[in-house]
Amino acid sequence: MHLSTRPILRRVALTGAALLAATAAVPPASAAAAPEDRSAGGGLSAVIRYTENGIPHILAPDYPRLGFGTGWAQAADQVCVLADGFVTVAGERSRWFGPDAAPDFSLSSATRNLSSDLYFKGVRESGTVEKLLATPAPAGPTEDLKDLMRGWAAGYNAWLAQNKVTDPACKGAGWVRPVTTADVAARAFAVSVLGGQGRGIDGITAAQPPDAAGSPTGPTARPQAADPAADPAADPAAAAEAARKFFDTGRYDMGSNAVAFAGSTTASGRGLLLGNPHYPWHGGRRFWQFQQTIPGELNVSGASLLGTAVVNIGFNEKVAWSHTVATGTPVNLHQLALDPADPTAYLVDGTPERMTRRTVTVPVAGGTPVTRTQWWTRYGPVVSDLGPGLPLPWTAQTAYALNDPNAVNLRGSDTALAMGRARSVAGIQDALKRTQGLPWVNTVAADSAGGTLFTQTQVLPRITDELAARCSTPLGRATYPASGLAVLDGSRGDCAIGSDPDAVQPGVFGPGKAPTLQGAPYAENSNDSAWLANADRPLTGYERVWGSVATPRSLRTRGAVEDVAAMAARGRLTVADLQKQQFANRVPAGDLAAADAAKACAALPGGTATASDGGAVDVSAACEVLAGWDRTADSTSRGALLFDRFWRRLTASTPAKDLWLVPFSAADPVRTPRTLNQTAPGIGRALADAVAELKAAGIALDAPLGEHQFVVRGSRKLPVGGGTEALGVWNKTEAPWNAAAGGYPEITHGSSHIQAVGWDGGRCPVARTLLTYSQSSNPLSPYYADQTRMYAEERWVTARFCERDILTSPKLKVVLVRERR
Repeated sequence: MHLSTRPILRRVALTGAALLAATAAVPPASAAAAPEDRSAGGGLSAVIRYTENGIPHILAPDYPRLGFGTGWAQAADQVCVLADGFVTVAGERSRWFGPDAAPDFSLSSATRNLSSDLYFKGVRESGTVEKLLATPAPAGPTEDLKDLMRGWAAGYNAWLAQNKVTDPACKGAGWVRPVTTADVAARAFAVSVLGGQGRGIDGITAAQPPDAAGSPTGPTARPQAADPAADPAADPAAAAEAARKFFDTGRYDMGSNAVAFAGSTTASGRGLLLGNPHYPWHGGRRFWQFQQTIPGELNVSGASLLGTAVVNIGFNEKVAWSHTVATGTPVNLHQLALDPADPTAYLVDGTPERMTRRTVTVPVAGGTPVTRTQWWTRYGPVVSDLGPGLPLPWTAQTAYALNDPNAVNLRGSDTALAMGRARSVAGIQDALKRTQGLPWVNTVAADSAGGTLFTQTQVLPRITDELAARCSTPLGRATYPASGLAVLDGSRGDCAIGSDPDAVQPGVFGPGKAPTLQGAPYAENSNDSAWLANADRPLTGYERVWGSVATPRSLRTRGAVEDVAAMAARGRLTVADLQKQQFANRVPAGDLAAADAAKACAALPGGTATASDGGAVDVSAACEVLAGWDRTADSTSRGALLFDRFWRRLTASTPAKDLWLVPFSAADPVRTPRTLNQTAPGIGRALADAVAELKAAGIALDAPLGEHQFVVRGSRKLPVGGGTEALGVWNKTEAPWNAAAGGYPEITHGSSHIQAVGWDGGRCPVARTLLTYSQSSNPLSPYYADQTRMYAEERWVTARFCERDILTSPKLKVVLVRERR
């Protein structure tokens, strides 16, 4: 075997070395690309080695050329999705797609193109991104990152100049255009504020001062006196619940699981990491898989959010990491006391300050341009609401300003870059402390020495419990305990947010305050707070803004902790055990409730139950299906679909206090609440509705899940396992119900870039990966559905990290890409 492989390896290695030498011969980017935006003529180049599944391994001698190869390769796979995102951050969606259509929600939560444009065009016209780019590190981006972004823009542009767009989504479209470094940075800015200003865009762009009579105006206005709801503090319980829902990570279309195992639990004595991010399957928040190598400087493999130039989650030869969406509340509100003579001025210690007007004009397809004014304060923009349940009316006396510290944070990619260069979990923690760029995620990591790490080092407003107690308005006294959303008295200078000495920007917590767990046998997170990262070593003592303590956990967290704690106790773990966990598809809700639900079903008189519409439904067949179900969400599982449809209805209509006989106990948080109340009145109704729904759709009660939970790629129907958040399944699968199309006919979000990584003492990490929705969005690409088929079949990609593995790939394709001057 060695005799036949060595000549091939030598020839390919020499080819790669020659191509790398060719890239090195190009003048340094700093000299070749001045002025900065002459990227199309800068002479950049890179080597891209493609292996199985179209995964590019990008080789370059420096950061500008590494960025160039990355931008080129991303464009080749995702040009239409990328171009759509650049239209978003340019504030031009209304021009191309009309003002009333909805964006894909990948770069904000704006519900209409018009509100998205008003916000992002305002960001661009105010020079926000350019100011952040000019801010020196560590508060601003490093030179290495700016070189990467500049190279990325040049690579994207070079691909556009040298290739025809074949993707039907944007073939021939006028909105597919070259980009600048500022465009790439604007996209990074959008990702940074995704959990803050990005979630409040509708309210920011709708906020308008009251009319002459002092009544609120604008699209979300409510009558001031006639409607008690005009005062959001009028119903504290409703405000608290609205804030809790708004910031509930379980309701996002992003989530994740991640677990790190220490060497004490593994067969090799080295660490293991399983990362399972839950992200949208379509649009601009997809991951894209690749490897980046600068010999002697950087060698990292993993996945990037589209439009970014770095590996966001991944591994190198010594350490692996993943992220999960954190419970930290990334914003706060300041309640403003307005100048009685001018509702666009507010008082601080009795002194009026005028708001800053940001007037923005947005071009509109087939119509007159729209001009609106936004209003900004020392705290941030005035906002009219945080979702429909939490109105924040601007009256003659009061307005609310949104503080988002990530609006001055362009360091997220620097954090990723520093993590890619780390050599241990201690190096990961050091990278987080130095760069402080992660806006809304936790980090879970393991290393080849057997170390583990969980940390919630993220950029959060410095809201201490003491500050909230001293400075909360009546609204804040309701929202802060429930959700971590502080509403501070903006009229008092002594209520200003302070700074920590180890923070790289004012107004945020330093990394020393972040909940952190080091060296535990396992460290796990499934989007609940840091409290139970290890159930035997609970984390406590952090401020409420980071998350809750001693409160009920989600079913996904409970199931995950049960699973990984049992794995750690069993020991002798390998990468294969991580792979089994990913596709175990255990349904924690089923383990807790299916048997009791079957008994409640069997006890119904005459085997019938009353549906929501008052009709009687024969549910007797459902009793046997539920009893015989294997409690998994495998694509072959019979009864999983019935339980899913029943459980969604039951939990939506029945409060937890009425659902369980054993209530939640902070002393036993993984096992409580439990024991289904078989006499709960909602059980029969939920059964009747589920049975009637499936029968009306022509779906058998015991149909295999995969017959009705699937995706169609080309002409092939691919059955997909996994389950929804409500069921608590690790392998999360979320899909809209469409009975006419067969059930769940397309996945909207869930498991995305999965990685199972370990070490066996050799030079290369042992890694298996899977990009569930595949590398390209172009239906004409050979990499449009290949990994989706593998996901449906529960097969994995064997990662090629070391040079020998890359160069001996039977699918190897080596390409030198360069600019044409």
